Amino acid sequence: MKQLAIIIAFLFFSNCYLFGQKYVLNNEKIIYSFQTNNGKVMTLCSDKTGKYIVYRFGTKENIELEFPKNKDKSSWNKFEYSYWLRGGGVENEGIDLNYVAFIIEKTKYVIYDTYFANGKKYEVGIRVINLSNNKIVKIIGNRKTQKGTLIDFRFDKSIKEGEELYD
Repeated sequence: MKQLAIIIAFLFFSNCYLFGQKYVLNNEKIIYSFQTNNGKVMTLCSDKTGKYIVYRFGTKENIELEFPKNKDKSSWNKFEYSYWLRGGGVENEGIDLNYVAFIIEKTKYVIYDTYFANGKKYEVGIRVINLSNNKIVKIIGNRKTQKGTLIDFRFDKSIKEGEELYD
């Protein structure tokens, strides 16, 4: 009876692993992640040894987008970090804007983490910008599910520094 229970448990967890794709592989660490308001998950991960960086978006059953396909040193050059920081709180209309962007063909994906002191407005999410017609789809993230930070890219120059701000 005990052996049967062990076999059933093994089969159950094996199927969970086979049918559920992973947002974070065993050799990776999360740089930044959050769940969207519609239940999907965005992860920006790196290999624990710094070999590559990768973006994933989707559900456990279906990773809809993984970028880049080749996970190697060149992946770091495919992302760009930009930010703007103005302190001083509400009196100075303080802001802290952080963006990681990448382009696939004619679409730009912008992961954002922003704070506006006026109204104490925090937002996380993804902007999907069609570069042909400049139409923007905003995927809103749930800040309560946020893990990690984009701010470390200010000091860790592993990805290119950009100048474009998206707010």
